[in-house]
Amino acid sequence: MSKLRNIYSKEEAISQVQSESFSRRTVSFYRYVGIKNPQAMRDELYIAWKALGVLGRVYVAREGINAQISVPEPVWDFFVAHLDSFKEFKKMLFKFALEEPDISFWKLTIKVKEKIVAHGLSPKQYNITNTGKHLSAEKWNKLMEDPDALVLDMRNHYESEVGRFVGAITPDADTFKEEVEQVDLMLKDKKDKKIMMYCTGGVRCEPISAYLKAQGFEHVYQLNGGIIHYMQEVREQNLEPKFKGKNFVFDGRVGERATEDIISLCHQCDVLCDTHTNCKNEACHLLFIQCDACAEKYEGCCTPECQKICALPIEEQMVLRRGYHIQDDNKAVYKSRLRPNLKEVLNKTAV
Repeated sequence: MSKLRNIYSKEEAISQVQSESFSRRTVSFYRYVGIKNPQAMRDELYIAWKALGVLGRVYVAREGINAQISVPEPVWDFFVAHLDSFKEFKKMLFKFALEEPDISFWKLTIKVKEKIVAHGLSPKQYNITNTGKHLSAEKWNKLMEDPDALVLDMRNHYESEVGRFVGAITPDADTFKEEVEQVDLMLKDKKDKKIMMYCTGGVRCEPISAYLKAQGFEHVYQLNGGIIHYMQEVREQNLEPKFKGKNFVFDGRVGERATEDIISLCHQCDVLCDTHTNCKNEACHLLFIQCDACAEKYEGCCTPECQKICALPIEEQMVLRRGYHIQDDNKAVYKSRLRPNLKEVLNKTAV
């Protein structure tokens, strides 16, 4: 089964996608469901989806499946029929991209994981069959008006920075595991409150809502299908969007426009901006927000130091990478020099 993987370089794969004569659908879905043999399931899905031209990132585990993929439009019905052929995946809730990009994924990767989303919780700490109540966009909007409700963003800080629900609590966490730890502290002595939680597509809220229920929280709610499905329902039903800004996504788009509101700032000059980019210095590759002017000024780099490194011959850059890991330093830079007064400034433009 070693051949069940991508064999092309990134450049070759992207070139193939760019030469396609058909359109694609970028879609995400997940389901917590028992899978007896994740490796066999992984291989079966890979063979079928590769033949259909599916691209994307998929995690399969004994507890279920989590997928973000791009499906060729001409084979969409075949793809759905194939997924429905598994009793574990029948009638899946699909969340379609709010903006269809030129390229969201360039290869198909399906991995067997211990968990379909890493949260650091022990199976003894929650029961995945006892989660929070799933709310539609309309019911979510209505409950947000309840003064006894707390809206909790279950995403990382760089996701909530560019888009979030009005008045939401947004933990300053770099990883989902960190956020779980912060949630414990934030919700201490708040078991009488109505806890509303949301994330990109819903998958992160499932184990955390179950964890809160196990901790004795009685009023736990989660946004059905996450931000993506919420915005679809908002547009279809002509509802007022309570989510403002961009929805951060983990593919080639990085972010998709939910509303026209820009609620974040360039990390280098503090102008309104919500464009994420990775530092061009391969030894750094820091994810940060950069406006067009700063992108030109710093040549796509996060600091003048990285800009100087990028100006060196590639051979010298490779030598530096072997002996100096600038990425660790830049984590501190990201939190200090790049956004020294960010929270103070954002308070003036907060949604």
